[in-house]
Order: sequence, then structure tokens, then C-alpha cells
Amino acid sequence: MAINKVAVIGAGVMGAAIAAQFSNAGVPAYLLDIVPEQTTNRNSIAEAAIQKLLKTEPAPFMHKNNARLITPGNVEDHLSWLADVDWVIEAVIEKPQIKQALYRKLVAVCHKDCIVSSNTSTLPLKLLIEGLPDSIAGQFMITHFFNPPRYMRLLELVAGPKTRPELIATVKEFADIKLGKNCILCKDTPGFIANRIGIYWLQCGILEAIDLGLTVEQADSLISTPFGIPKTGIFGLLDLIGLDLIPSILASMTQALSAEDAFQEIGHLPKRVQDMIAAGFTGRKSKGGFYRLNSEHVKESINLETGEYGLSHNPQDSKDANLQALLSSSARESQYAWRVMSKTLAYAASLVPEISDDIVTIDAAMRDGYNWAYGPFELLDQMGGAWFVDRFQVEQRPVPPLLRERQALYHVASGELQFVTLTGAYQPIRRKPGVVLLADIKRQHPAILNNGSASLWDCGDGVACLEFHSKMNALDMNSMALIRQSIDKVKSEFAALVIHNDAEHFSAGANLGLLIQAIHNQNWMVVEQLIRQGQQTYKALKYAPFPVVAAPSGLALGGGCEILLHSTAIQAHAELYTGLVEVGVGLIPGWGGCKEYLRRYLTFPKLPKGPMPPVVKAFETIALAKVSKSAAEAKELLFLAATDGITMNKNRLLADAKSKALSLCTNYNPPQPCVYPLPGKTAEVLLDMGAKSLQAQGKATAYDLTIAAQLAYVLSGGDCDMTEPLSEDDVLDLELNAFVTLVQQPNTLARLEHMLKTGKPLRN
Repeated sequence: MAINKVAVIGAGVMGAAIAAQFSNAGVPAYLLDIVPEQTTNRNSIAEAAIQKLLKTEPAPFMHKNNARLITPGNVEDHLSWLADVDWVIEAVIEKPQIKQALYRKLVAVCHKDCIVSSNTSTLPLKLLIEGLPDSIAGQFMITHFFNPPRYMRLLELVAGPKTRPELIATVKEFADIKLGKNCILCKDTPGFIANRIGIYWLQCGILEAIDLGLTVEQADSLISTPFGIPKTGIFGLLDLIGLDLIPSILASMTQALSAEDAFQEIGHLPKRVQDMIAAGFTGRKSKGGFYRLNSEHVKESINLETGEYGLSHNPQDSKDANLQALLSSSARESQYAWRVMSKTLAYAASLVPEISDDIVTIDAAMRDGYNWAYGPFELLDQMGGAWFVDRFQVEQRPVPPLLRERQALYHVASGELQFVTLTGAYQPIRRKPGVVLLADIKRQHPAILNNGSASLWDCGDGVACLEFHSKMNALDMNSMALIRQSIDKVKSEFAALVIHNDAEHFSAGANLGLLIQAIHNQNWMVVEQLIRQGQQTYKALKYAPFPVVAAPSGLALGGGCEILLHSTAIQAHAELYTGLVEVGVGLIPGWGGCKEYLRRYLTFPKLPKGPMPPVVKAFETIALAKVSKSAAEAKELLFLAATDGITMNKNRLLADAKSKALSLCTNYNPPQPCVYPLPGKTAEVLLDMGAKSLQAQGKATAYDLTIAAQLAYVLSGGDCDMTEPLSEDDVLDLELNAFVTLVQQPNTLARLEHMLKTGKPLRN
């Protein structure tokens, strides 16, 4: 069955954000809540929730227009709307009697194939359906979204013994393809999978930090980057969740779990946290939590011993190259890391098969529900399972049965990634149809071409995949060399090329270190060579005799955006943040970005006729360094074309890009060269006036005007005569000259060095 319309009941933070994610999938949603007292607007709660979504950062909507797909209402007047919906999601207060009263009302309204689910994170399914008619029990399941629903990929699904299998299959497929979720079928156990382990981990982090006298910064630094965990660590994440939610979660977990469960030992709230909640310090949504901003917007942190706030000091990251070295030291910090992570990993191992029959599911839940780079069993393999067990035995701690054989939990055999089962045997990991991961391809055979910055892989069916793999996938001369080699290789041996990587970010742009070195040496010839090589490489890619499909996800900035603009087509992950941001480092796009972005506006049918509108629109986007906040916004900004595709689930991106590439192969011809009928000096003067207006409003600095002048000169065509259109090479020459001029300015060097040092632009 298809899901064409949904309803979310409960317009709180989670309910409203779930409705927003359905709108991101293009599915209309009703958002209902109670009728508030003493108001003439009976839909005010749901309406206010939608308005709040539009102001929330990070944005729940992939495009602000998606809000139009959400219809606000209330449960007294509008339950009849639910007669034509295919999925009703309940996201009301965590009280079984309130939820069950709602379900009984739904029985009379919803059609027999309508899915009814609860977003509960703590209540078991058997309690929710207790005493309900069999008809709704067959339609009922738990669908636990993680907050924020747009960005967190995990969806935990719990089905009951009476839940109809075809409805389970419908939710799994829809959540995967349309919502971009990793939908995991969980057992009906307290906290399901991710929160069962995640809450235990957070509690260990709090208690051990207090016991060892660590600062919150020290704790967060230790339990984050070294383990592939987000920099929020323990205390930063608790601030994000909200400390006021923790007491009820702990009470629910300790009540539901057996007396023998290890959670009982850590399931109490320290007095310091109790005092913070009582004083209203509950995290980011209040006046602060473990961290806060003072009246001068300076970050402070709480002293866990005294309860007083002081200036926050970030400790240096650990220099240990591996986890064993980090965890083996006698230093207090290493003791903390060992206590927290050893307890957490052992607890996870002890829960197989109670919460899941396999380790792969648990690892996926922690990666997608808590943003860990590695699940607990992947971490155990990284630190060495035998070493972990040996240390447990030395400390006379019980070793979970799963770990007693001291074998690797994952290994590769015949190019397949396999995991250990409960019997101790290994079983291959099977991907869903339509899921192709570059990591799997890389296990099966060596790269066709490779160097320190990029590699070329055979991904089957006549399609090659070009992968960047430098730090942040920054582009350098090795990247350019591999692109040129790949063009020759694909031309002779393949039908199409996909540009993709499995990393969090497609590419952060050019390697600024190379540029800074050339500037310090005042070697302007090297700078010119860097730009010329990039321009000619990207041009060769554009005119290759085969289709080139870029498949980006995450950041695609500067030179990373320019490679998208030169591709035949783009199949983007929905979470694409792309833009030409060179002005932030005192430059303009130099690898054909001005040329290709201007071309998009010159051929854009919705602009008014005439030479000026395309130039003005391109100037506005590049001069303000606009970056899309989603692939949908990238289409609006013309970084993506109307014909480019968007994939909601990142695990399906490579397969979708490969399919698009193959579809373009039949009778493929490279694009015809573009000509540029540019207005010249008239446009340059107009753009200069616009830039000065921004400076008068305080939105541009004096040096911004210098950069804008060079950008205006390029986009307007320099000293051209509009009756004689420029060629692509003419525009590339203008780009190069402007770039080399700006590189020689001290303010550009200051911006470059500041960006390299801090990762943030300098407004000089």
C-alpha cells in the first residue's frame, strides 16, 4: 500500500518536527493538538508549532515552502480528517491512559489499512495496546523517531504479535526511501536499542566525572573525538536533550528493568543535577545547563563540585594514536575514559540477544541514533577484543558471553564484511536492494587508479567511481591529476563516471595550505599554475565523451561546488550544503565556478529578458557566499538543475547516481560550448553600487568591496562589448586575472590564514 497522506497528533517539539520531515518527503500532513482554554483560535497550538518550525535552527524544513504541506487542526473538531490518511502518528504526553483514550477514538475514524503508531521512547507496546480491540492491534506499532527527525537517521520500529506484516513492510520501505531513515525492527524491551545503551552511557559519564573530579570540558573532550563520538560528548548532549527529561527517563527505565540489570547500579540522579533542574538550569532550552552563555555571550561551564559557573576552557585533544594507548594510562583522564567506555561496551555486549539478535543492528542504532561514527562492537574491534577481555579479567569483572571467545566481532572474507553470530560463526552483512556502499566495493577489489588524495573504483555495469579521500576531501594537485587520469581511463574502459565518497562531506573545497605557501613565497607563477590546472581539469571533465554524475552529500564548498557545476548531472543527498564561498577567504571562484554559475543564469528561463538579470543574480549569490541548507535549496539557488535528482537516504545515493549515469549513456554527446553575451562596464558600475549599499548597511567591510569589484569585473565580462559575446576561455581568463590580483593582497592572506587556523571567516 502507498502512504499518500499522514496525520501527527501532538504538536510538541517532536510531533511538529515529525510532520516537517513528512513534508520534506513531499507528503501532506495534518498536525493536530488539543483545543487550548480561553482562546478563540481552536487550532492555535498546531499553528504556533508550525510557525516555530519555520524559525528553528537547525531548520526542520528542507525548504520553507514545505510548511504549506502541513495543515493545522485540533483533536476535537478534526478527527474526521483522519478518515483519508494512511498513517497516524501519536506523539502526545507519555501517559498510557491518555494514549489509549486517543487510540479508542481512532478506531472509529481510521480505515482498516491505516497504520497507527506511537512515537513513545519509553513505554512498551504491550502496555499501549492492552485492552484495545484486535482491529487496531493489527494496525498498531511503535515508530520511535530520534530528535531532530530531519537529521537523525534512526527510526526504531516495534511491532506486536498482532501487527499485520504488510503494514510493517510498508513503514520500513517508506521510512527508508522517502524519509531517509535506517528503519530498525526492535524487540519490545525498555528503551528499545539506542536509548537502552545511550542512556546508560550518559549516566556513566555523569557519575564517573563527578567521582573522579573532572570538569565537564575534560569529560566531553575525552568521550568524543577519540571514540568517533560528536564533540558534544556527554554533558553537551545532555544540555541538548534537556536535563528536565532525565528524571522521568531514569524512573521509567529502572522500574521496567529487572533488579539484576546493570542499569540499576547507575540509574540514580546525582544531587548536583537535581539542584540544577530545581534551579531551572535544564540545558539549551533554558538559561543554561552544564554549559551556558553569560550576559556577554561568553561560554561558561558549571563546576560539578561547587555548582558555580566559570569561564569555559577547552582542553587539548588527546594525542594518543590508538584507543589502547588512551585507555591504558594511569592518568585520571584515562581512568575516566576507561570506566565510562568499558562499562558501556560491556553493557551493550551483555544485551545480545535481549535487545537484538545481532551486533550489526545495535551498531547501526548507535551510529544513526546518537551520531557515533562507530557502534559499540566496531569500537571493541578497534581497541582489540582480546585486550579488552584480558583487562576485564585482570580487574576481576564479569566478561559478557559474547566476548569470551576473544575473537574479532567483524572480519572480511572473500571481499565480504561479516559479523560474528551468537554461535561464534561468521555471517555476511546483507544490504537491502538499492543500497550500494563504496566501502563494500573497496573491500572487493583494489583501486583502478589511486594516489594520496583520490582513487578510482570499478562499481560495476560499466560505471567507475571517483573518490576523494584527503582531509575533509580538500582538493589539491593530486586530486586534479587523478581526475585527468580517470577521464582517460573511463574513456577507454567504462561507459560513465560517478564522483562520490562515503565520507560525511563531499569536499570542503581547495587545499588552502598550498595557496598560502605560494603566497608566502610570492610565487605568483605557482598560483597561476594552480588555477590553470584546476580550470583545465574541470573543463576536461565537462566535455568528457561520457556522462559524469556527481553524487554529493554534506559540504560541497568552493572547489567542491565547482566540480558539481561542471558535471553532466547531479544526484544529491537531501542534506547537501553547497555554495561558492571563496569571498570568505578573500578570493573569487577560480576553477570555472564564475563561468559555470553564470551560465546557469544565462540559460534560466524564469529570469526577465536582457543581459543584466543573470549577472546580478550570479553576483548576489557569489558575493554573499550563499550556501544551500539542503539539496532543495540548492535547486532554488541553481547549484542543482531542475533535472538533477535528490536521494533522501544516503545509503542509496551511490546506487541512484549509478542508475542516473547509465540512463544518460544512450547516444550521449558532450554539451555544446556556451557563449557569454555580457554587458561589460555598465553592469560593473551597477554591481559596484550594490556592494557599496551593503557596506552602508553594515553588511560588507571595506575589503569586501575590493573583492566584490573583482567579482563584478569577471561576471560583467570585463571590458567587453555586448555585441561580441565572450567564449568560456575568455571568462576563465577573467577569473584567473582576478584571482591572481586578490592573492597578492595582504587582507586576502589574513583571511586565508584565519580560515585555516579557526575554520571561520575573517571579516577584515
